Amino acid sequence: MSAIVVLAVTYVLSQFFRSFLAVLAPVLTTDLGVGEAALATASGVWFIAFALMQFPVGWSLDRYGPRRTTSLLLLAAVAGALLFALAEGPATIIAAMALIGIGCSAVLMAAFYLLARQFPPQRFAMFASWIVASGLSGGVLGSAPLALATEAFGWRVVMAGLAGVTLVAALAVAALVRDPPAASAPQGSGSLFTLLKMRQLWPLMAIAFVAYAPAANLRGLWAGPFLADVHGYDIEAIGRATLVMAIALILGTITYGPLDVLFNTRKRVPFVGVTVTGLCLALLAATSGGSATIAIVLMTAVTFFGAGYALIMAHARAMVPAHLIGRGVTLMNFFSIGGAGVIQFLSGTVFATAAGRTSPESAYAVLFGFYALLLAAGLTAYSFSRDMRTR
Repeated sequence: MSAIVVLAVTYVLSQFFRSFLAVLAPVLTTDLGVGEAALATASGVWFIAFALMQFPVGWSLDRYGPRRTTSLLLLAAVAGALLFALAEGPATIIAAMALIGIGCSAVLMAAFYLLARQFPPQRFAMFASWIVASGLSGGVLGSAPLALATEAFGWRVVMAGLAGVTLVAALAVAALVRDPPAASAPQGSGSLFTLLKMRQLWPLMAIAFVAYAPAANLRGLWAGPFLADVHGYDIEAIGRATLVMAIALILGTITYGPLDVLFNTRKRVPFVGVTVTGLCLALLAATSGGSATIAIVLMTAVTFFGAGYALIMAHARAMVPAHLIGRGVTLMNFFSIGGAGVIQFLSGTVFATAAGRTSPESAYAVLFGFYALLLAAGLTAYSFSRDMRTR
């Protein structure tokens, strides 16, 4: 259990790094001339690098275990944070975010791997939600506290300090995490293609691709520029607003945790959650140029109801054989994180196109509507998935 605790604490860094650009966006624009499109690219690169690493991470977890896989990859995040601290333009910021994404790619999956190997399947969603919720405190640190630290010390000093913290985390994982015995596998059945050929996983891949993106992208990037451009918020006000969103993401994750067992379903709870998230985005699109308070309430609702990631993972995990757990959880995470990255890229293009033709308020309305339509498409695919009882 101590190994899972260490990984859960380290996961705080992963959540911090995927969301901190929302707060630093104004100062990076002022100091380095990094605009919204470049920031969207940098944030998207983090998710893409993270997602592409899921394939070697899954193989490495099944082959070598979580200790070496996680501790060695974290060193890439150390290098990325140092590069970010030295950045002089958008290209360096983008490269740094890629390194950080690679470095963070194994932390949560290592914890999920240990959960799946050491606990019964009906407890996976609840424990996974608790781990995710604890890590989401990184999003809290990446809101108002980051804004205060940046004001006091400057963003370069903050990023250099984060490189040191990440190095300590890598050393702690190497020292304290222990690998479980390898699972026995039927001959010829240990391939990633075995999972890709499982048609019952396809609808889950579709919903995973879109479900996490709105909460991740709004909290991680778009909340900052939106509140600055449309409502005139400064960095401290943005920090307070994103802090509320980060807390809502934690509370939503904790709330979702036991619901699959409570309602004896793998499918219905995440289906309802994604539906409500889509409705909130549609309302946000309709009211984006109105009250700042209403906008923050709706964005907070998006992060709360969009926090069903662990339940979608649990739905998929219940279909995956034990000897493919590492590849299974990382495959689903590839679609979840990869979807957030691809959609982040697309969102930058959608916003830039709309901004060139209309007002900022209307451009953000188009952006929020884009996310709502993506969720509708994902729900259509997910409606064909097979539900599974949890007790």
